[in-house]
Amino acid sequence: MSEVNGGPRIGGWTRFVTARPRLSLLVALVITALAVFAGSGVGDRMGSGGWEDPAASSTYATKALEREFPASQPNLLLLVDAGDRGVDDPAVAAEAERLTERLSAEKGVVGVGSYWQTRTPALRAEKGDEALIAARIVGEEKEAGETLERIAPEFRGTQGLLEVSVGGPVAVRHDIQTIIQEDLLRAELIALPVTLVLLVMVFGSAVAALLPLGVGIVAILGTNAVLRGITEITDVSVFAQNLTTALGLGLAVDYALFIVRRFREELADGAEVRDAVGTTLRTAGRTVLFSALTVAVSLAAMMVFPQYFLRSFAYAGIAVVLLAAAAALILLPAALMLLGHRINSLDLRGLFTRVRKRSAPGDATADGSRPGAAKAGEAGRGWGRAAALVMRRAPLFAVGTATALVLLGLPFLGVKFGTADDRQLPTSAESRVVQEDIRSGFSGSPGGGLEVLGEGGATSAEYADYRDRVAGLPDVLRVDGPVVSGDHAYFTVLPRGEAVGPEAQRLVRELRAEPAAFDTSVTGTAAVLVDSKDAIADRLPLAAGIIVLVTLLLVFLLTGSVLIPIQAVALNALSLTAMFGAVVWVFQDGNLSGLLGFTSTGDIETTLPVLMFCVAFGLSMDYGVFLISRIKEEYDRGGDHERSVIFGLQRTGGLITAAAVILAVVMVAIGASRVTNTKMLGLGIALAVVMDAMVVRSLLVPAVMKLTGRATWWAPGPLRRFHDRFGVSEGEARPEAVTDGAAGAGASDGPDGSVSGAGERDKARV
Repeated sequence: MSEVNGGPRIGGWTRFVTARPRLSLLVALVITALAVFAGSGVGDRMGSGGWEDPAASSTYATKALEREFPASQPNLLLLVDAGDRGVDDPAVAAEAERLTERLSAEKGVVGVGSYWQTRTPALRAEKGDEALIAARIVGEEKEAGETLERIAPEFRGTQGLLEVSVGGPVAVRHDIQTIIQEDLLRAELIALPVTLVLLVMVFGSAVAALLPLGVGIVAILGTNAVLRGITEITDVSVFAQNLTTALGLGLAVDYALFIVRRFREELADGAEVRDAVGTTLRTAGRTVLFSALTVAVSLAAMMVFPQYFLRSFAYAGIAVVLLAAAAALILLPAALMLLGHRINSLDLRGLFTRVRKRSAPGDATADGSRPGAAKAGEAGRGWGRAAALVMRRAPLFAVGTATALVLLGLPFLGVKFGTADDRQLPTSAESRVVQEDIRSGFSGSPGGGLEVLGEGGATSAEYADYRDRVAGLPDVLRVDGPVVSGDHAYFTVLPRGEAVGPEAQRLVRELRAEPAAFDTSVTGTAAVLVDSKDAIADRLPLAAGIIVLVTLLLVFLLTGSVLIPIQAVALNALSLTAMFGAVVWVFQDGNLSGLLGFTSTGDIETTLPVLMFCVAFGLSMDYGVFLISRIKEEYDRGGDHERSVIFGLQRTGGLITAAAVILAVVMVAIGASRVTNTKMLGLGIALAVVMDAMVVRSLLVPAVMKLTGRATWWAPGPLRRFHDRFGVSEGEARPEAVTDGAAGAGASDGPDGSVSGAGERDKARV
């Protein structure tokens, strides 16, 4: 190891980070304050849609119909309850007519029509006590939402003889956006203090516990500012804010745990503060950088999809990952420079345990903590013993664990894809109440049909011929129209079965294949769903290819092995099976719906599995990189494959588990949302994270690495030379064998599987 003035040489990055730590933190404080200002109100600028493909024919038809026939695309419904009088009572009709005229006079509202004007049976409840007034609020999501906020209070509630409720797609979107923002604030208020308590229990020191929270807050606020800027350019989904909070806290905890843990190890081994920071950055710092890149790549893959719902998560995810890594690699080392040995101050674990064992003031325990960390060595040895047990029975654990994960994922084979609707809202939401009344009390599925747009002009006979042929299709219940305006016309086609059921989706393809004397395009809820599924299916191989190829490359650069990257991808994918199986079993099939407080629609929103895969795969790689890097560091030092695997689990098992539990707590707080899609996202990823950390990393990884043996580290000559030139790892090899350091590490090379040697504390070469 190169020496300067008797101490380890500090690299350029370390000098940059630690030269002026107070100035670095001051600049960070100023930037964070500016981010608070820049990101304020970001939620109000976000949309609650984004599931449609903007280039699809259904999107084109929707915009054309909105332009040419505003009344054909109502997005605002006023549910008028006439009570015992009935909707045909003359006094009720007169009051309803006045209400319709008032709505027609509102700015931004077009295509107003009502049962009392048209006498259309589909707009009248079967019992005769309710009827609908339909209209369209024009403009993009934000503009339409502002119009709704302005006019809804004027029409909601008692209106003379009538009781009026506000519903329709624009009201559903507005309620989703409002509830998500309220739930997100509640989740943050829950997650932050719980996370702090868990961090205190993990670190022992309140000072050390506050550092991950600081990193997370910087990442979250910075990402909000980034998203605020992106909303000036393109649409961003309000759901992305949930990912910002979850990943901001989760990854901040991961990275800070890893860095602070290594820093404390170096201090406990007698290093000076500056040297400890330098070694930490050269080892754990590089692992954090690689981890951040793998997570960012997984999230960036969503950019290939056209739906802005998915792209929004890429925007938020990339920003929060990079900002969390930047804060961990720049601000955290600066804070460590200033704190030094005070990182172990304010031991609060006595608040959570009846008996608190104190270390002597000058002693250091195995994990580098000083007061209150007496059990750290025992925990490390426990993970070492568990790893040794798994490796002694490797075939049993490998086959058994893999089989169990596959079985848990089997329900996903029966997945049915659908589209989000009002039923993801709580039952008390006004817009859902309106839609439920329409579904149960009105015939003809108002708003649930398909619209066929005809362009280019045609004769009455040609329109009539087309209508008759469409009416003869097996999945058609009724055809209304055409409504003609110049060279444009449209037909309303009501499908048999549910509005987005298999019959309706099949009918979309039948209508598109039906020949006509004019150009046709089809829209409606089922058409949007069909186009969304097609867009995802077309681009899914590209997204998966990006994730797999870049992950393989990054893990190879970290390890120099051909087999480890393949293992990492395969085991990470396997770790997600339980999540996907649970999503179908719970949210599609409705199991536990009463306990979790949601209504099952019998399907899963099309984009959610893609989103959950990208997020959960990235987080799994995050933990995988932490474990692999420590195994690789020890293998480079001693060349003993099995001992390196045991050492890696011993040193990172508790760390990964603690990080996973904290991230799961954050995701469960997000999953407590009253919106079903957010609930599914939060609880699903929480399950995936826990399964990955406690099952895959603890059982499957050591078992598989035992079976592959020393071949785990093999690479052909050209790739080995490529890695020698371009690859990096957490620690570089040293020629001497691992020396005995049991006294410092609190471990021994014995039948319990723990690893002797304080090699983990040896500083990496520069």
